[in-house]
Amino acid sequence: MPNSFFQRIVPLSSAEAEILEIYQDTYEFYQEVRSRQALEEYSQWYYAVAEQHRQDLETMRKEINVMGWFCRGRSPNK
Repeated sequence: MPNSFFQRIVPLSSAEAEILEIYQDTYEFYQEVRSRQALEEYSQWYYAVAEQHRQDLETMRKEINVMGWFCRGRSPNK
């Protein structure tokens, strides 16, 4: 952040303003790290669930279609 931002809030010496800028940069860096970690964890969870759903679908395709026995002879448009 520019030095003038801190000077408008409370008049500070340049050393104090620099410390606040470093603190702000550090805070923003760790916020970015946390958000990227959260995104990575969510992505891993999402891909794991998607893979499980693919496996469930393949299992269901191999099973006997009981509903097909009851609906035999009916048009799918009805």
